[in-house]
Amino acid sequence: MRLLGILPLTAVAILAQSVDPAERTLPISLKRAVEIALAPEGSPRVALAQESIRQAEAKKAIARGALLPDIESSINDQRQTTSLRAFGIGFAFTSPVAGFTIPNVVGPYSIFDARATASQTVFDFSTIRRYQASKADILASQSDFDATKNQVSDQVARAYVAALRTDATLETAHANVELSQALLRLAEQQKEAGTGTGIEVVRAQVQLANDNQKLIVAENERRRAGLNLLKAMGLTLDTNPELTDKLSYESANVGSLEAALADARETRAELKAQKRREQSARLNHSAVKSERLPSLDASANYGSIGSKLVGALPTYTYAFSIRVPVFDGGKRDARREESLSQYRQEQIRLHDLQDQVELDVRLAFDSVTSAAAEVDAAREGQRLAEQELEQARRRYQAGVTNSIEVTDAQTRLDRARSNLIGALYDYNVARIDLATATGRIREYVNQ
Repeated sequence: MRLLGILPLTAVAILAQSVDPAERTLPISLKRAVEIALAPEGSPRVALAQESIRQAEAKKAIARGALLPDIESSINDQRQTTSLRAFGIGFAFTSPVAGFTIPNVVGPYSIFDARATASQTVFDFSTIRRYQASKADILASQSDFDATKNQVSDQVARAYVAALRTDATLETAHANVELSQALLRLAEQQKEAGTGTGIEVVRAQVQLANDNQKLIVAENERRRAGLNLLKAMGLTLDTNPELTDKLSYESANVGSLEAALADARETRAELKAQKRREQSARLNHSAVKSERLPSLDASANYGSIGSKLVGALPTYTYAFSIRVPVFDGGKRDARREESLSQYRQEQIRLHDLQDQVELDVRLAFDSVTSAAAEVDAAREGQRLAEQELEQARRRYQAGVTNSIEVTDAQTRLDRARSNLIGALYDYNVARIDLATATGRIREYVNQ
């Protein structure tokens, strides 16, 4: 399908603001429709996928922070009294020196302490594994983002082709009405010439009424398809999309099935994302298992302490500590079993997704081949129906037959036109299915 470049994306917003909603029309091609949907202000699904990447990056920063130094500073200036009795110090003592007693409450006195503290995880294999898992989660989110863009492209392409189908159906409905009007005039002329009857005129009027009804239905279906396309693109629903493409057939070399399967296994963003999720689950399971290993931490502080700022004396502390898990009531074992189950679930999902990708490719490959043959058959059927109608009209004008033969030929032509529209629609959808199944949908719409 050849697509035409049209208005830049900013023109969409300008058009939406400067044109009366009742008259707002947006000429658009399939390529441009997908570009609008994938823009930041387009489909909400794309915006949500972008937020998922930001969330994964924030989780990675949190996991990395556990491996970096933790530095704090504090300034403490306090004045207090202390009860010696509260610390178990009590006196039953009478001083021989007049006026001297040992108090039960000491103070008030001042303490000033300005200090910097730092702590660092020197080695903790569990924390390292969690950080590695967070990096795998980012890659999975990025692949999910690509998968979402592919899904949105697929959704918009399907909505666009569906709208093209309604355009073709509407065009055919107009052609059928024009044909019925021409046959009605012919029936009236035959009656006036004495070679026709009143029933033939009525029969032509009935056919025209039926075609007018189909025209109304086609117009309504066109509006519905336009609204569905606008929703898929993320545009306001008071816009009238004017499609610049036509429902057509372009033969494509889809290659071999084996090449398509290999391409899908290599390209499909869903597979890439699921492989990253499996990797993340494996690393998280390893992190839980590593909680049994010893970990080494370092800490230090330095500052000045005294009764006031002037005259405070420097003091410091530094320490290394080794933590060795011994027993936690079985919580660690339970977390290990939980993480192992999550890892196995991701493995099952990956295997199921691989089978689904292969199924998608095989079905789409068969659909393209079948739809191409369907188009050829429908074209031949329409060609024969047009010949039949033309011969029936000449026979009717010559008075060899009545209008029933013309009406029957007209009905078969209408059916043949509908068959061709359906075949072209099936072929284009099959092409979309194959492009989506192989992970090439965005390349397809940009052709």
